[in-house]
Formats: sequence, structure tokens, C-alpha cells
Amino acid sequence: MTGPRLSPLRLAAFSGPAIPIAALGLPIGVYLPQFYAGPMGLGLAAVGTIFMLARLWDVVTDPAMGVLSDRFPSRWGRRRHWIVLSVPLLVVCAYMVFVPTAPATSFYLIGWMFFLYIGWTMLTISHMAWAAELSADYNERSRIQGYREAFQLLGVPLVLLIPAIIERIGAENMEAARVAAIGWFIVLVLPVAVGLNILFVPERKSAPQRPLDLGAAIRAIFRNLPLRRLLAADFLSGFAGAALASMYIYEATYVWGIGSIASFLLLIYFFGGIIFIPVVLKLSYRLGKHRTVVAAGLFNVVFPPVIFLIPEGNYYVAALVLLFLGVNVGTTTTLYRSMMADVADIDELETGQRRTGLFYSLLTLTQKLGGAFAVGVVFWTLALIGFVPKQGENTEATLTGLSIVFVATPVICNAIVAAIMWRFPIGLKEQEALRRKLDERFVEEVELTERPPNLP
Repeated sequence: MTGPRLSPLRLAAFSGPAIPIAALGLPIGVYLPQFYAGPMGLGLAAVGTIFMLARLWDVVTDPAMGVLSDRFPSRWGRRRHWIVLSVPLLVVCAYMVFVPTAPATSFYLIGWMFFLYIGWTMLTISHMAWAAELSADYNERSRIQGYREAFQLLGVPLVLLIPAIIERIGAENMEAARVAAIGWFIVLVLPVAVGLNILFVPERKSAPQRPLDLGAAIRAIFRNLPLRRLLAADFLSGFAGAALASMYIYEATYVWGIGSIASFLLLIYFFGGIIFIPVVLKLSYRLGKHRTVVAAGLFNVVFPPVIFLIPEGNYYVAALVLLFLGVNVGTTTTLYRSMMADVADIDELETGQRRTGLFYSLLTLTQKLGGAFAVGVVFWTLALIGFVPKQGENTEATLTGLSIVFVATPVICNAIVAAIMWRFPIGLKEQEALRRKLDERFVEEVELTERPPNLP
């Protein structure tokens, strides 16, 4: 019951919405906080608090969207109608957040960010849950998520080209120009990508869903040990990634002295991630998903201190370091999402329900919470050490403190991730055993459903 292997062309059509998802996600960590804290005049502490509160809103919206996506299908299937509904909401909110009229108030930013996150939740949870349901095969799930992650990483350099070009031509009001251009990219690309996705990719037939009371549903989640391990690792990875994103422009500008080409060098970082995804998939086929995550975590413990060796103003060394850091950027997101499909198999076997949307809402929630706490903690920490986002306003000790925070965050988080995932209990053999039991149940339930009522 694993289903046919999807062609590369169909997988490309399916993965297309990941491009605008990336185009929306990266600027929220890299450009928007600095834009609203600086040119829009809200300040570091206020912006850090607003972005943390907006992400905490996902504590409500993510599980709610997961449940809605699982329980209210349409004639299109379980996921596609929710993806379509997200488009107009995201288009309007992206325009309001990325193309604001100065001066913006804190109420303006937090209001539009709340609605932006609702649309983002509708799109990302439905898309990831659908990806998990395209195949029941252990390795094919990694291939599907690998395609999706590759397109998401491709979306990053595509959207980064916009501010990079604006930086090179020296546009007037550069901060506002590059943020507005990213907003227009999202507004134009999102409807096209979703249209191709819906047009060319069908949904698989799902197994009959058994009734489940609320108490049993909650107990099944808390008993799921692999789920707890995966969510903890995802929170830490999300924290590390968002912390680095929120500090990158500051580190590149004030410590490395390469602010004029910071966006171009970020392209190299994500290019490394794109070209390394096939290697990640092959490693996961050979080692297993969780062991590959452990290896990635250990790499992220050992390599980041090399950042201290980047000479000020040396573009070439900075580019080389970012390239090597980037080869690992897509590993955890690809494998966590593939592993969550395996974790959901345990829940389906126990409860009789395919709650993929709910499980992926928990995965996106932990990643967002990690990101929310990271932006808040990082900006508060920078304020505490006396960092000021202005050229020539920081002492040598303050800039050293910035670099220490920039390096220590991924080292600590990834060391804990490696420890958590070391004994993850689902590998190829365990997942195949789960699928055999689920397939046998599916056949039995279909036979019972199709049996004429007058037969015993």
C-alpha cells in the first residue's frame, strides 16, 4: 500500500509552493526585525517582543489548523482546499507587512503579523501533511521531503537575489526597498506555485477513519515517545536556525566587515544546502534517518567555531566558511519531516486515525516556538551586552560578545540534538513492520465496508 513512486516532474509541481514559503520565512528572521527596529523606528526590544508574541500565537493556530485539516476534507481531498484558501490571506498580509507606510506602530506590526502567521500555518501544515501522505515507504518519504526542502532552499537564493541586487545598485532607502521587493516576490509567485501544485498532483486515497474521543486522542500523543524526542530536537534546531538568521546581518556587517555583499554571501550558504541534499538522502538510506541527524548535529558542533577565524573584510574566507556551513542547512528539516510521517504511523496503529495534519502542526509549532524564543532571547541578549545596530557605535568587547553568541548558540543546541536523537526508536525495519500492520488493517476495513449488508 505504499503507492507508486512519483515522477520528478510531479514532485517538482508538488514542491513548488515551498519557494514562496521560503521567501516568506527567511525575511521574517533576517530582514524584517532589523527593518522595523531601525528604519521603521520601533527599537530592538519592542521588535523582539512583537516577533516572539506573533510566533506564540501559533500555539493556538497550529494545532487548530492541524485538527481542521484532518477532520474536514473536501471533494478535492484532505489538504488541497486548505492550501488554496491560504493564498488570498497570505497575499494581502504579505503586502501589508513588507510594504508598510512609515511610520509604523507596534499595533500595526503585531496585527498584520498575526494574520500573516494564520495564512502561513494553513499553507505549511497542509503542504507538509500532504507530503507525508504521498507515500508510506520509509525511504520514499525522505525523497519527497528532500524535493520539498530543495525547492524551499531554492526559494531562498531566489528571494535573496532581490535585496542583493538592490544592495549592489545602492537604491535609495535601501532597507525599505529590499523588504518591499521581497514582499512583491511573494505576492506574485505564491498564486502561480499553488496553481501548478493543485493542477498536477492528486491526493492518495486515505484509510477509513475510526471514531476517537478527545481523552484517548490526547493520551495517545503523550504516550508517543518518538514524537517527544522529535519535537524536542525540532525546537532546538529551530532555535539555533532563527538565532543565526536574526544575527547574521549584524555579524556580517559589524564583525566580518562585509555588509555590502552580505546577501550575496548568504546565497552561497543556501547553495551549499541545495547541492548537499542528495548526499543527505543517500546517507539516510544507508545510515537511517536518525543517525544521519546525529551526524549533522555533531558537524554543527565542531565546525561553527571556524567563524572566529574569518579575517575582517575578507570576502573569500567568509564565502568559504559559509559554503561549508551551508552544506548541512537542509539536513534536519528534510529528515525531521520524513521522520514525522513514520511517527504518525505509530499513532495511526494505536488510534485508527490518520492525524498527519495534527502531527505536522506540532512539528511546525516547535520549530516556530524555537524561532520565537530565539529572536526574543537574542535581541534581549544583544541589548544586555550593549550592542547598538549602528556603525561605529560598538566597542571591541561588544562585537566579540556578538560573535560568541553567534557561535555558541548552534554549538550548544546541536550537541543536545545529537544526544536526543542517538536512541531514536524508529528505523527502516521498525517502520516496515508498522506499515505491514496498517496495510493489513486497511484491507480488512475496506473489505468490511464493501461487503453487501446481507452477508455475514
